[in-house]
Amino acid sequence: MEFFTRAINYLKSIGIYMTTIQWRDALEILIIAFLLYYILAWMKRTHAWSLLKGIIMIAIFLLTASILKLDTILWIAQNVVNYAIIALLLVLQPELRMGLDNLGKKNLIGSIIPGGMHHENEGFSEETIAEIVKACTEMGKAKTGALIVLQRNEMLTQYETTGIAIDGKVTSGLLINIFEKNTPLHDGAVIISGNRVTAATCYLPLSDSMTLSKELGTRHRAAVGVSEKTDAITVIVSEETGRLSIAMGGSIETISDGEQLRQKLIRLMMRKAAKRTHKKSKKETVSE
Repeated sequence: MEFFTRAINYLKSIGIYMTTIQWRDALEILIIAFLLYYILAWMKRTHAWSLLKGIIMIAIFLLTASILKLDTILWIAQNVVNYAIIALLLVLQPELRMGLDNLGKKNLIGSIIPGGMHHENEGFSEETIAEIVKACTEMGKAKTGALIVLQRNEMLTQYETTGIAIDGKVTSGLLINIFEKNTPLHDGAVIISGNRVTAATCYLPLSDSMTLSKELGTRHRAAVGVSEKTDAITVIVSEETGRLSIAMGGSIETISDGEQLRQKLIRLMMRKAAKRTHKKSKKETVSE
């Protein structure tokens, strides 16, 4: 106790005064910390995370300009900041709407407590991947067009809400029936999360990339479009040629056969689950 008293007296002697922290102050700190954690966790699972990194880069640039006293740049920044905030809100409008919608549905306590009710996409099982590959191969032979979006880390709720909820186990029969021509659900995309088909007939944003081949149709541009805005992987079956393709990270790749598709999906979709299984087995080994 004497040590703390001396420390406080020393701080007072150099002009630093400390006030007594009451329980209300501690409560405010906890609430602010919780809100910041929740906002950052939400942003990391949406397109807003990339924008946040861009804003940080701009802030660093302006801080450097302030240190170097670049008055013209600072004057321009001060005059456009209000318009930039409005533009940022317009750009993030879909993410903000989705975040507020999830806020009313989500168990906030369970999302931050380990072992709580927070659901996490644990990856795809080999059985699910096998069913997807089987469906795509058979649809390719029959030249049945298909668009299958596989969720990874970022939530696809904003696209799921544009379609019809399914919530069914992934099977080749279900996927083939959905994309069968002249059926109510064949138009649009199917979204798969984990081992469940969550929605069908979903609308996806079209890519504006000028590097894409002019031969690619709407289905392929939609696949690239959603891969530009999220980390999802999309499998496409061409209705004209029956060719299989995968869109990821704003680019599209042609797949030669079902075996190559299976190997690629295993490498991309099961990596996270494999890491989790490895960590779990390691903990069990240590406990033994």
